[in-house]
Amino acid sequence: MVAKFVVDLDKPLVSQVGYLGEAYDEWVHQPIVTKEGPRFFANDMMEFLTRTRWWVIPLVWLPVVCWLVSISMQRGLIPVHAAFASVFGIFIWSLMEYSLHRFLFHMKTQSYWTNTFHYLLHGCHHKHPMDALRLVFPPAGAAIICVPLWSLIRLFSTPTVAPALFGGLLLGYVMYDCTHYYLHHGKPSTRIPKKLKVTFFN
Repeated sequence: MVAKFVVDLDKPLVSQVGYLGEAYDEWVHQPIVTKEGPRFFANDMMEFLTRTRWWVIPLVWLPVVCWLVSISMQRGLIPVHAAFASVFGIFIWSLMEYSLHRFLFHMKTQSYWTNTFHYLLHGCHHKHPMDALRLVFPPAGAAIICVPLWSLIRLFSTPTVAPALFGGLLLGYVMYDCTHYYLHHGKPSTRIPKKLKVTFFN
């Protein structure tokens, strides 16, 4: 009989979770509900890049959103059309976010690399749902993902509309990440946020 691999929570997790094999799915859905998150990497720089305070997201990306919309307007897009393009960008983000959760974030994995990839992408959120420094997506990772997304937006849009459209997509991401953090750590006092929090955790 082959002994099951046991994750040592006192050691960096990312290099371990892949060895769980088929047991990964069961392990990752048994949450550890503490505000103190685990260590991901032995390397201090890589570890630093995985930790992000929620306010860093709007601080980094809202100026980029404004800059992108202003580029579209400098290229001749009137304000009302820039607003429509931005709203459509938010819609694109919402569709992307739903699709990622539906088809990628909750997929079943069992090989070393798919387990590791899933844990880094979303599994850590299931395992440590109250880790305050890993509830929002780090800007470094988001910047990397922005490159192919921007290329797609430019491919299917015009040079005038593309910046505002991409700015709206980024705004949707900021809104989602901040809402996501608030639903975990905030204490809503009005009806709609309370209902969202109940729905989110059930």
